[in-house]
Amino acid sequence: MKISCDREQLLQAFQTVAAVAPARSPKPILQNVKLDVADDGAYLTATDLEIGIRHAVAGVDVQAPGSVVLPVTRFGSILRESTDQSLQIESDGSGATIRGERSKFQLPAENPAEFPSVQGFAETAYFEAPARLLRELIRRTVFATDNESSRYALGGVKLEFEGSQITAVGTDGRRLARMVGPIASQGEPAAIQQNTIVPTRAMQLIERAVAPQDAEVQLAVRGNEFLVHSPRATISARLLEGRFPDWRKVFPERGAGTQIELAAGPTYAAVRQAAIVTSEESRGIDFTFGDGTLVLAGQAADVGQSRVELPIGYDGQEITITLDPRFVIDFLKVLDAEKTFTIELRDGESAAVCTTDDGYGYVIMPLARDR
Repeated sequence: MKISCDREQLLQAFQTVAAVAPARSPKPILQNVKLDVADDGAYLTATDLEIGIRHAVAGVDVQAPGSVVLPVTRFGSILRESTDQSLQIESDGSGATIRGERSKFQLPAENPAEFPSVQGFAETAYFEAPARLLRELIRRTVFATDNESSRYALGGVKLEFEGSQITAVGTDGRRLARMVGPIASQGEPAAIQQNTIVPTRAMQLIERAVAPQDAEVQLAVRGNEFLVHSPRATISARLLEGRFPDWRKVFPERGAGTQIELAAGPTYAAVRQAAIVTSEESRGIDFTFGDGTLVLAGQAADVGQSRVELPIGYDGQEITITLDPRFVIDFLKVLDAEKTFTIELRDGESAAVCTTDDGYGYVIMPLARDR
């Protein structure tokens, strides 16, 4: 195998793929990335046997096809530290030689034939979504998942496909994020079961591997695996098992409470300010709406007190609810600062429901006020 490649483009692809390789594994070969070179181009693959990725590399001149297994840490360091615009990589199967203009590295390499295979995308029936939508679905839901819970189903994003609509839901039991968007289908994709829960780590990888400039992305479920295919990458992830909460029961009927429209940017800034004096023992911030003002008040022993006022377009009956500012900030930072959202409140004991006009909803459970 022998190639000449653009170092920066190889580095970008390698960093994406290397995120899958485990730092420790009973199978040492998994701590590597495999480079496959054919006449039609070069591909990097990595897997931890739960998640796999195959990623095309641009800017490669193929001089001799073949394969080589590259250690994540050492090879990644060479790509990062080199100042050369292009590198030459060749392998005889037992090792790899990397040459720059004034540098040369030789690395031992394991047998490429022993590297686990990573699934390609050969589906003829699949769902198709705009790349920007898929990235937004992930960005707006993945932060609400819970990888620490003993309830494994909470460690992923639940996907539902119904007609021409895709719904993504993430929850940790204290807040819930839901995003809805349009989707198309090619052929007759296999029916999506109720347990289509994609691990958080796999969703983060998908967001990273799918480029904003990509047009359409193909999605499919094959057995207990979720497959995503973009123009550059194919990702496969084993679905999580377990019972996901009935998220529809969490969202109250719209119009059941008082609806207040807020601007994302100013609200984000105000919550961050009020949160300065919170502590592990006293996290809550009182949100008081009324008389044309949102008053945010925080208090923590040995830390201090905060009071931040924000003018709003609501002068109805005063409503106070105590919320964890971390959960509010998580919601606000995935919105554009210029965007507005609606918060719906019943009282201080019921969940706060935040919605936008583009299919995004977020539910936060209140804290007890006697903190």
